Amino acid sequence: MEDVPTGLVACLHRAMTARMAFSSRGSFGRVNADGLLELRMRFKPRFLLLGAMAFTLGAPVAGQKSDDQILPRSVELQKQGEAHYSAGRFDDATNSLETALAVDPRNRTAFVDLARVASKEKLFGKAIRLTNKALLLDPNDTNALSVQGEAMVEMGASARAQANLQKLKTLCPQGCTQLSALSSALTRGPTVAAAKPATTTKTN
Repeated sequence: MEDVPTGLVACLHRAMTARMAFSSRGSFGRVNADGLLELRMRFKPRFLLLGAMAFTLGAPVAGQKSDDQILPRSVELQKQGEAHYSAGRFDDATNSLETALAVDPRNRTAFVDLARVASKEKLFGKAIRLTNKALLLDPNDTNALSVQGEAMVEMGASARAQANLQKLKTLCPQGCTQLSALSSALTRGPTVAAAKPATTTKTN
């Protein structure tokens, strides 16, 4: 912190002197008015400037996002994970994507891709938890909403999946692939339950 400016000290002293003069004489003489007026005129602009600076520094930057600048190494690893996923190498995909998040935890695309891997491995609860982390970074991430909704459908949580569908309809008023994917999943219903073999009663 800088010391109080000498001029401010002088003006304050002058104002105090004026105040004492006012108390002793019971009238507000010329010196009183001059001292207070000088104090006001000289330092009011400075205090206004300091107030504006404090407001600017304290206010968040409009439109700023926490994941605007993902570390390039994290993006590279996430792309490797996508390639492994597309080739069906789910263990390799998981390793690459988890490393991408270790490099930069703001990489929400890596969370969504890990959720896709978890869904392929029928770990739908894990997929929902991973997409929750992505949605904490961006509540309007359409990929996260769609992947999460599909996992909810598989777990029989159709009402929650419908909530995701409604949000996607708001985010994609003209339609989008994420909206179509979740809508198809809701129409189709859980595939895991449908794939379970019917139990047969043993006869003697």
